Amino acid sequence: MDTTDKRARGRVDYLRLSITDRCNLRCGYCMPAEGVAPRRHDEILSYEELATFARVAVEAGISKVRVTGGEPLVRKGCAAFIAMLAGTLGIADIALTTNGLLLPRYAPELRVAGLRRVNVSLDSLDQQRYARITRGGELAAALAGLDAAFAVGFAPVKLNALLLRGIEDELDAFVGLTRERELHVRFIEHMPLDRRVSMVDELVPAPEVLERLRVGYDLQPAEGPYGHGPASYWRVPGAKGTIGFIAGVSEHFCQTCNRLRLTADGRLKNCLFSGEEVDVRSLISRPAELRAAIVAAAAAKSYDRNVEARANERAMSQIGG
Repeated sequence: MDTTDKRARGRVDYLRLSITDRCNLRCGYCMPAEGVAPRRHDEILSYEELATFARVAVEAGISKVRVTGGEPLVRKGCAAFIAMLAGTLGIADIALTTNGLLLPRYAPELRVAGLRRVNVSLDSLDQQRYARITRGGELAAALAGLDAAFAVGFAPVKLNALLLRGIEDELDAFVGLTRERELHVRFIEHMPLDRRVSMVDELVPAPEVLERLRVGYDLQPAEGPYGHGPASYWRVPGAKGTIGFIAGVSEHFCQTCNRLRLTADGRLKNCLFSGEEVDVRSLISRPAELRAAIVAAAAAKSYDRNVEARANERAMSQIGG
């Protein structure tokens, strides 16, 4: 990116683009028990505004875009928006993060639109535990979404599992998913972003889970799939897929962060942990000013995280992850 900030160890070239704050699940770590009042339709950016932002962001150095929510597939026209991004010169990679529930319906048209890879958030392979975490979700529907991702040829397919207490009993099941398919299971440390959501008693450190796996399996270091970011990867001998860890709490990787985030209501964030946001919606019709705001946001990345001081008041579903 065009910036004089020398603290980053790499270019700020990755944009997480939230297209909605709505979701068809109510995960306990993502929003408070009372839920989050969704933005009105006129309060969120149109697809045309989002596409314009992406084009200007490319001019500022962005080359990779991940579409997020809430749950992005609950917004009508997501595939058409993916096609807009795919037609934008300079965007080299487009990915999508989803809970998978709507993939059986939309995966084929997403693939045709130009999407090539997906991350499926799936925190448990036990129906009762999955229902508790998601406040009512159906595990079978999520697994059907995973099947749909492979059926249309998305690659790589990554499965994101949050490290919450109880997952220790499911490690064999998650490893089993990597044996027959080229699935990349990533265990992610829960990062406390929203003061209204407290799950401290359920947090499990990544090193603890890795040691448990090493007791039962001859884990070998593995090359991560494309877009592996801050994850470290391991492979069970003979398995087609991998096991990865994203240890954002126990092993900070702020110094290598290359991300900016745009919320669905048009606020630019340069740090997931920070409550600081820049309202850029009014700048979308003024490309030169918008580009300057994007460059400034990248230059202002602090690379020095203090969770307690910087935690924000937005639920994860409102940020886009």
